[in-house]
Amino acid sequence: MTYIITRLCRDCLDTGCVAVCPVDCIYKYVGDDNEQFPAQLYIHPDECIDCGACEPECPWQAIFEEVAVPDVFAEDTPLNYAMVDPIDDFEVAVHEKPENPSAEEIQANKEKWGWDG
Repeated sequence: MTYIITRLCRDCLDTGCVAVCPVDCIYKYVGDDNEQFPAQLYIHPDECIDCGACEPECPWQAIFEEVAVPDVFAEDTPLNYAMVDPIDDFEVAVHEKPENPSAEEIQANKEKWGWDG
């Protein structure tokens, strides 16, 4: 079991989750195929120890335990698993603290991706 970063992270890339991950299993894609791997963070499924420390740190509410990923984000689970093969195109994300999004920005991001949770 692992945690999954969903498309709610796309183009947001808040790295608060990186700061609390005890095993450095959160990666950023640095390759050229942004169609296959959009601009978001990814959790390496084989490295994640399922501690859950990352989930509450994401201000965009983009991280879910694998079994709790909402149906609207079902495609994001295999996307996180797909990052294992081209691992050379990923690097461990570095913690950078941007300004936290407002409640309105968080809600607008959820609506953009069709989720009312």
